[in-house]
Amino acid sequence: MMIHKMKLDVLLPIVTTIFIKLVHSNITVSNIKAMYVMGDSTVDCGENTLLFPYLLRNLSLHPCEGPPNSSILPHLLAKKIGLSYPIPFYSQNGSSEVLVRGINLGSTGATILSNPTNPLLQSLNQQLRQAFEIFQLLQLELGQETANEFIQNSTLFYISFGKDEYINLFRSKSAKGLGSDAEKLSRILVDQMTNAIEYLYDSNVRKFVFMGILPLGCAPRFLHATNDSISDGSGVGGDRDGLVCADDINNFVLEYNAFLEQRIVRLSMKLYDAQLIFCDFYRPMMEIINNPNTYGFKNVKNACCGEGMDIGLRGCMSMTMACQDPSTYVWWDQFNPGHAVNSLIADSAWSGEQMPDICRPNTVQNLVSSV
Repeated sequence: MMIHKMKLDVLLPIVTTIFIKLVHSNITVSNIKAMYVMGDSTVDCGENTLLFPYLLRNLSLHPCEGPPNSSILPHLLAKKIGLSYPIPFYSQNGSSEVLVRGINLGSTGATILSNPTNPLLQSLNQQLRQAFEIFQLLQLELGQETANEFIQNSTLFYISFGKDEYINLFRSKSAKGLGSDAEKLSRILVDQMTNAIEYLYDSNVRKFVFMGILPLGCAPRFLHATNDSISDGSGVGGDRDGLVCADDINNFVLEYNAFLEQRIVRLSMKLYDAQLIFCDFYRPMMEIINNPNTYGFKNVKNACCGEGMDIGLRGCMSMTMACQDPSTYVWWDQFNPGHAVNSLIADSAWSGEQMPDICRPNTVQNLVSSV
C-alpha cells in the first residue's frame, strides 16, 4: 500500500502538469480528416482556373504572395487543423486515396451567379456539381454507408464567395447608379448561397466555415480611383489619415456580409445538427487598415506588386515587380491582401487570440474539435 501511495504521489503532479499544458497549448484534437474548399480568388492562386490568366485581363499573373500552400487562408487553416493542403480539383485523379484528403474546388474569377460575359469562369453551381461528383466517387469506391459517414463526421467545407462578384460589378459600367440596389443584389447572392448550403447538407455535410468579403473599397485598385475622383471634386469617402476608401463599394460589401451572417444564423436553427460559422473578413481588415502600426504595417494604400496608379491599376504580372519587403504592405496586389495579413486573419479565425470574435458563433478551432 505504501509503494502504491508513493507511486501516486509521484505520478499525480506529473499528470496534472501534462493536463495543464495540454489545456493551455494550441494542440487541438480534431475530428476533421479532410477540408473541401469552394470559392473564388480568395481560395485559389490560379492553379484551379482553366486558361488562367488569359481569362482575367489586367488581373494578376501572381495573385498570391509566395506559394499558394503558405499564403491563402484555407491552407493556413488546414495547417492549423493538421491536414494536408487541399489539392486543386483539376489536379486530382479521382481515387479515393486522394479525395479523402480534401480537394480545393475554388477558382480565381469564380462568382456566385453565372457570368454571361465570360462563361469559362466558374460559378457556385459548377463547383457544387464538382462536389457532388466527389461524393459519388467516394460512394462508388468506399461504399455508400462508409462514404456518407465520412462526409458527415470527418469533413469541413470552407466556402468563400462574393469578392470576384463585386470586383466584376465595380470594374464595369453597370456599377453606376446601383447604390440603391445594394440590398436587392445582396439578397439574390445570399439566396443562392443558401441553396448551396441546403444542397450540401442534404449530401451529409455538417460542418461549414463561411468567409465574408473584405473591404474592397480600400483595395488599391478602387482606393486610388476614389482618391483621384476626390481630387476632381467628384468622389465620396471617409478620410482616414489621408486614406480615402470607396465607401459606396464598401457599403455593398457590408450589406452582403450582414445578409449572409443573418441567413447562417437562421439556417443553424433550421439545420439543427449542422454547425455553421461565419467569419468576418471585413472588420479585422479595417482594424489593420485603420491601425497599421499596431500590427506592424507601414503601407495601407499601395499594392506591393503591380503597376500603374501607384501600383494598383494592373495586377502583379511578374514577381520581379514586387516590393522589397512585402510584410510591411497590407495589400499584395490590386485586390488581394498579403501573407502577413492572411496570417493575422487565420490566427484570429482559428483561436480568436489576435482579434477576437471575427468568427461567430465559434472559432474554427472549436468547430473542428467538436463532435
